[in-house]
Amino acid sequence: MEIVTAHGPAEVALDARDDPAFLLVLTHGSNGGVDAADLLAVRSAALGLGGAVARVLQPFRKAGRRAPGSAVKQDEAWLEIVGLLRKEYPGAVLVQGGRSNGARVACRTAGEAGAVGVIALAFPLRPPGRPDRTRVDELRAAGAAGAEVLVVNGDRDPFGVPDAADADEVRVLPGERHELAKDPAAVGEAAEPWLRRWSAPPLAPER
Repeated sequence: MEIVTAHGPAEVALDARDDPAFLLVLTHGSNGGVDAADLLAVRSAALGLGGAVARVLQPFRKAGRRAPGSAVKQDEAWLEIVGLLRKEYPGAVLVQGGRSNGARVACRTAGEAGAVGVIALAFPLRPPGRPDRTRVDELRAAGAAGAEVLVVNGDRDPFGVPDAADADEVRVLPGERHELAKDPAAVGEAAEPWLRRWSAPPLAPER
């Protein structure tokens, strides 16, 4: 499906279901797409738990660009997309996430989007070779907004690995680089128990 935002059209691959336990909205990195192996692994885990999953090709990628441009405009477009998707599933809690640049977007917008959780795959903590620059404030912003944050990074990621204190859970996969492509199944296995907390409907209050 196509969603037209103020910053151009986006494309959404939606695995829909009736009355899902949660809605998981995922997106790609700055030079990637929604069929990245780690995104597909998380998608499979979420579907197995009764969630609906939307994989979003952001406007800049649909337009053929590799650079996302303004973070403000990127976040505005993301919030438009998520807002429309939430209307499709008004009773489902929102979990959002992405890989690399997409993880940054998911973290920055978690509070405004109303996400209960964020999955940050290959969070790019700092540009390679620039230890003086860090994006940890973006990661921490999601937790500060009340979202529970799962980070999944490879121990050989040239962008670095967040500290355990920077998120609710940080899973470091041995032998993986930024692509998280060596063993995508391990990414899904890391996400599955974390997503499981939203897989069951809340218990009715006792009378």
